Formats: sequence, structure tokens, C-alpha cells
Amino acid sequence: MTNQQHKFLIHETDDYVGVATTPIEGGEKVVGINMKNDAQVNLVANDYIPLGHKISLVDLDSNQSVIEYGVQVGLTTTKWEKGDYVHTHNIKTARW
Repeated sequence: MTNQQHKFLIHETDDYVGVATTPIEGGEKVVGINMKNDAQVNLVANDYIPLGHKISLVDLDSNQSVIEYGVQVGLTTTKWEKGDYVHTHNIKTARW
């Protein structure tokens, strides 16, 4: 395993998104750290992801649940691929 600095954090083991700890460039190979078990996740960012914004850890179809912090935080509004930028253009609240 590479000793590359992590670029995103995963709060719970089953989360579908990670949170960028530094800006991530599109096409960049990045490492994330799972805060529960220190496991590393490696992926390639498909888009630019600003600091504090989300990166998809899984492929999802439209209208599927999004899990963060171990709970459903929203629904996809488009199909996602691992490494996609997750923000208001492709997620909506599940509350209404």
C-alpha cells in the first residue's frame, strides 16, 4: 500500500460518501481513511471536489438512498459512479 496522504475521510464503515479534507482534482488518484477502522480506500476522482464537499465511494442509480454518518441523508437524483462529486446537483433530501 502506498504511503500517500489521505484526501478524504469516511465517518462510518458503510457510508456511501467521503468528505474531502483538501481540494481534489479531477482525474487525481486519492486515498481516503475510514475513521472507524483506519482502513484505506483508494479511488480516482472523476471531477474537481472542493474542500469539505463529498466524493462518492460507490456506484448508485438514480433515486437510491445515500448513507453518511451511518444514516440515510438523502436520495440520488442522477446515476453516480465511484469518484463522482456529490453535491446539490445530484442529491436531494429524503425528508420531503
